[in-house]
Formats: sequence, structure tokens, C-alpha cells
Amino acid sequence: MRTTSPNSPTSRLRWHRVASAVTATAALLLTGLTTAAHAQAADPGTAKVTWTRSCALPRHQGEMACNALRVTGGRTAFQQQHGISAKAADASSPSGYGPSDLRSAYGLTSAAASNGSGRTIAIVDAYDDPNAESDLAAYRSQYGLPACTTANGCFKKVSQTGSTTALPTPDSGWAGEISLDLDMASAVCPNCHITLVEAKSASMANLGTAVNEAVALGAKYVSNSYGGGESSSDASYDSAYFNHPGVAITVSAGDAGYGAEYPAASKYVTAVGGTSLSPSSTTRGWTESVWRTSSTEGTGSGCSAYDAKPTWQTDTGCAKRMIADVSAVADPATGVSVYDTYGADGQGWATYGGTSASAPIIASVYALAGTPSTGSYPAKFPYAKTTALNDVTSGSNGSCTTSYFCTARTGYDGPTGLGTPEGLGAFTG
Repeated sequence: MRTTSPNSPTSRLRWHRVASAVTATAALLLTGLTTAAHAQAADPGTAKVTWTRSCALPRHQGEMACNALRVTGGRTAFQQQHGISAKAADASSPSGYGPSDLRSAYGLTSAAASNGSGRTIAIVDAYDDPNAESDLAAYRSQYGLPACTTANGCFKKVSQTGSTTALPTPDSGWAGEISLDLDMASAVCPNCHITLVEAKSASMANLGTAVNEAVALGAKYVSNSYGGGESSSDASYDSAYFNHPGVAITVSAGDAGYGAEYPAASKYVTAVGGTSLSPSSTTRGWTESVWRTSSTEGTGSGCSAYDAKPTWQTDTGCAKRMIADVSAVADPATGVSVYDTYGADGQGWATYGGTSASAPIIASVYALAGTPSTGSYPAKFPYAKTTALNDVTSGSNGSCTTSYFCTARTGYDGPTGLGTPEGLGAFTG
């Protein structure tokens, strides 16, 4: 059985990918530029989809990296579906999946129309996006979603202390992440209110404080799209920041391929893996497989080296916490439309991927499903209703000794967990 620790080859590779450029030039940290793009062919014979990491490099050792990937060129699945020629991302119009696509893929069309009113999804990110509200308005207007503004009480932006005025330093790297998160919450639960809680830095302590603030403000659904290497401190972080009974907390599994990350490894959260999502001729109309671009890029998964296994996880190959629980679209080649004007090269419309997309999607499905009962841990809900999920059975995100840690199969597996939503049944208590 293979596990991942901060000193394992997988963990060292992940942090090398995030931090190696720090020694090359400190200017990258100031400008919000990202590491070199990876590429994947959307299908044979088409221009490859290329992308960069959305977030600026972590400014200090130990900070979390966001899991958003911004498409910069090629032909996405959406463009193929609609006969749009291969080209660099066109900022004037959407080039990725929109709300109707996501709702269709996950059986949410009727639920999104009638559910979510009065419920609040919290988005936890680092640093400030000054254009968050106006960019959100542009996204919602494009797709005919109801307005969600500070003025009508639908949208609220606060710091990790709850202040609406003393906000963190703006950061063009994290702004793309913020736009992705807000747009996915809007796409899946258009009637929900949204609270954006901005941590003053990407440290676990500050992001965790922002999680606590989100819960204190009344959110019952909290999305987190960031992660980093595991450590022996994770159990203390669990109790300090993520043990919130009656609150659905989702965390992206990571974008570095096979290998456990934190806080996805917390036993109190729903760890969300990533898939490639494409239209098909099946009854469902869509098909999914494990998202993997290369040996160092794809959905995260793995057996935690530190976190205890929650009682509702029953797989036998991992004695501790296994990642993931469920999954949703994350492959940039089959990515989602996002509107962002403050992020790195943010000029309007772009296509995004990464498990930063899947985490807010799943948080929003929980919101559509209803308020979790007092004292419950919503991470366990899908384990009681596995037939209400689309089982993803093909693909892998790397090589591992215990096959299901990194390879899809019938039933539970690491990269996609129990599967993707098929309506709300698996996300209710």
C-alpha cells in the first residue's frame, strides 16, 4: 500500500511544480504569472487544449495552492460540441460548459429551477478580488440567472474576520480562482445566496479561519478549492477548522495527479475529485472518465498518511482517510466558462478546469439538496445512497501499488470516489 507524505516523491514533485520558479525569479510572485502550460488533445486531429495555472505561486513555504487551470488555446469540448473552430480563448464569448450543460450532466435541471432559495453557499479563497461582484454579475447576466448583488442581499464579500471593508490585499492570481468558484456556485444553484470569504493569505491558518468565519456567518455549504502537502499537523487543523457538524464542507482533491493532499484528507470534509465530461449518445447524454493529463497533472487521490478514516468509509486497502468521496468535471479540455477581468490576463470570458471547478459544483449540489440536519456530517451522505450517483469506471490518474487508489473501477475508487451527481439523492441526509 502506498501513501503520500510531505516527504514522499509525489509530494515533493507537487511542491516542486508549485515552488520551483520561486528561486528563478521573485518577480513571478508580484505579477501573478503562472507556471508553464500543459496540454491535452481534446480529441484526435484537433488543436491541443493548452492552459496555465490560475493562481500566482505561493508567496511563502507551506502556503496552499489553488486548483484552478485557465485554458489559453486549443479547442475545448464545448467548442467541438457546437462546431466552433479551434482558436485561442476568445474573451468576448463563452467557450466552455455553461449552467445548462452542468445541470443536464448531473440531473439537476428541475432542482436548480426550484431549490436553493434562502440557502447560502460560502466560497473560501485567499486574497481579494476587487472585481468579484461585477464579474459575477456579467456571468449571471450572460446565462439569464437572477441578479446576485450586495444591493439585493444575495452576494456578500467579507474578510476572514467578517469585515466588509478591511479586505485582504488584491491578488490577480487568486482572482481567477474566485471567479471560477463564484460562477460554479451560480451555475448549479442560481437561487442560492453567496458569501465570499477572503483570507488574508494562503496559509492554512488564515484559510481555516475563513472557514470558521463562513460557518459563523450562517453558511451551511462551504467550498474550498485549494490544497497542499500533508503534514503531522493536519489532525489539529481538522479540529480547529473543519469539524462543523451540520455543515457540508467540500474540498478539491488537487490537480497534481495521484497523491493525497490536505485539507481534502480531512475526515470532516467531502473530498471532490475530477473527471473529463463529454457529450455522448447514451441515455444520460454524457460520459465521464478520470481526469488525467500527464503524470503530474490530473485529479488528486490517495491514502492519507495522517488523517483517521471516517467511520462511513469502508474501502479496505487504506487504513486511514481515502481521497476522494465524489467527483465532478475538472478537465480543462472539457472545462467550464468563467467571466473574469481581474485575474492574470483576465479580459472577460475564459474556460477553466481543475478540481477548483468540481468542489463548488458539489457544494452547490448539497445546497440544492437541503439543509443538513444538526449534528450530521454531510460527507457521509453519498455513502448511504450510492445508487444515486453516476459511477465512473474508466481512467486513472497515475501509478500505484493498490490499484483502486489511482484507477477507476466499478464502485468506489480514489480518483472519482463513489461517482458524480445524478440528481440530489446522494446529497441528502
